[in-house]
Amino acid sequence: MGARLSVVMIAKNAAALLPDCLASVTWADEIVLLDSGSSDETVAIATAAGAKVFTDSHWQGYGIQRQRAQQQATGDYILMIDTDERVTPELAQAIRQVLESPDPQAVYSIARRNLFLGRFMRHSGWYPDRVTRLYARERYRYNDNQVHESLDAPGARVVPLQGDLLHLTCRDFAGFQRKQLSYATAWAQERHQKGKKVSVAGIFGHTLAAFCKTLILRAGVLDGRQGWLLAVVNAQYTFNKYTELWALNRGYTEK
Repeated sequence: MGARLSVVMIAKNAAALLPDCLASVTWADEIVLLDSGSSDETVAIATAAGAKVFTDSHWQGYGIQRQRAQQQATGDYILMIDTDERVTPELAQAIRQVLESPDPQAVYSIARRNLFLGRFMRHSGWYPDRVTRLYARERYRYNDNQVHESLDAPGARVVPLQGDLLHLTCRDFAGFQRKQLSYATAWAQERHQKGKKVSVAGIFGHTLAAFCKTLILRAGVLDGRQGWLLAVVNAQYTFNKYTELWALNRGYTEK
């Protein structure tokens, strides 16, 4: 008998995305969803699909929220996904093979195919965009980062899995921009608390570097119009991060 799998996700107001996400993991032994205070049908949809639903609206960042969600799981292994992601059949098969012969000292990375303005990107740093999402529940957990959280697994052997995880990153550009701005704010606050400083020259240096890295070093130009647009978006996000940090460094914040 193989290891049991808990699919774990955190959510808020994800009713439009959740059905397809849940449908892609019906084969799992358990689905756990931690809701952070939805006002739409997120909880009802997850419950109807057979997921174990919990609520915790005391938001302290993505890392800690993922830790809380993992605490509700009972499987031997965790597959951590987001509501805007879908597990492809090829990836599901690769995960099943891991569960048949588990190695608790290994963690498993998954290639994400990211959607940006109607195109699944193949370059631009957005593919394969490997993320470590499959791991033994009792050995590993996520770090405390407010944003850009990652699995805390020092010394673990990272094994790449076959198959892609579809990520509907940017379906609605205005919504994507709002999310990016909130990430930039959280990033700046976290770095400011750790004593990080930045100058005006640093702001523009990081911004230009982000544009060139996406378009040239990561071959964004091969993604066509979306590659050029993503290079600008990444530069804008970088500009917002460092400008907000600069403002925090100097006390230019709302009292």
